[in-house]
Amino acid sequence: MDDRLGIAVEKAMDDSLGMTVKKAMDDRLGIAVEKDMDGRMWMADSRDCRNVQNSWAVLPRTSSDWLRIEKGFRRTWNFPHCLGAIDGKHVLIQSPIHSGSEFINYHKTFSVVLMALVDADYNFIFVDCGCQGRISDGGVYRNTNLYKQICRKELGFPPPDCLPLKVTPLPYVLVADSAFALTENMMKPYAGTHNKGSKERVFNYRLSRARRIVENVFGIMSAVFRVLRKPMLLQPDIVTDIVMTCALLHNFLRRSKRSRLIYTPPGSFDTENDDGEIQPGSWRDDQNGVASLLPLQNGQEEHLFPPRI
Repeated sequence: MDDRLGIAVEKAMDDSLGMTVKKAMDDRLGIAVEKDMDGRMWMADSRDCRNVQNSWAVLPRTSSDWLRIEKGFRRTWNFPHCLGAIDGKHVLIQSPIHSGSEFINYHKTFSVVLMALVDADYNFIFVDCGCQGRISDGGVYRNTNLYKQICRKELGFPPPDCLPLKVTPLPYVLVADSAFALTENMMKPYAGTHNKGSKERVFNYRLSRARRIVENVFGIMSAVFRVLRKPMLLQPDIVTDIVMTCALLHNFLRRSKRSRLIYTPPGSFDTENDDGEIQPGSWRDDQNGVASLLPLQNGQEEHLFPPRI
């Protein structure tokens, strides 16, 4: 990586985690071309951090690859036909010079938008960052390459299939919250409040459990990479590099068992007890209101924990 990406790495990591990463990677993070732990070649193009993403957050391209992700959601979160959980956050920045209202969001602050898709094991499989904060929720998603490739059917999604004990084929979907539009391959919860035990409430509960993964990933990132705890006094393109670097490091630290236990020790993520009650992850205690990742729409924080069924 060149000096620019090296600066992004230094800004992304705090001292303790930085030493862990440097030791784990054997001083190889500053080298442009190296071998990853599986022996495959990867390249960090110094001109664009998104090329680094291609090494550690790779979108599946075949039906079998997507079905492996679906298997994780089906077995771990009891939500079949799910290919990923998607969400976005506003990353706060200081007002860029001569930017006018281009980066002002509904919070009346300045931001760029981070949009991410994660699998059932809390890993990024797609990351997009850099869209101006003023753009509407739906507009942010429609501006991503993910949306465009889904529309062009270039991602190799599995064909519609029947759920267990059902006879009607249903499409495979991404799960999202109410900020996203309902489409053939995008599933969101039912709007409104529903009676306990109703089909709508049970469905919303299951969908929220699956979608909560991406919220936990954002929370872990902002708790560990302290650069995300306050508005960045940097130009938007540098902010994009830093956020993409955080995503790269997140996936790297989740790859091996040893680094995973250091980066996300037991209790880091939200869990459920035997009664189905949500036990907040330790990352929520670390926030203390200082995180600079804000939800895409007002009131989104109110639905972090699904209602019990």
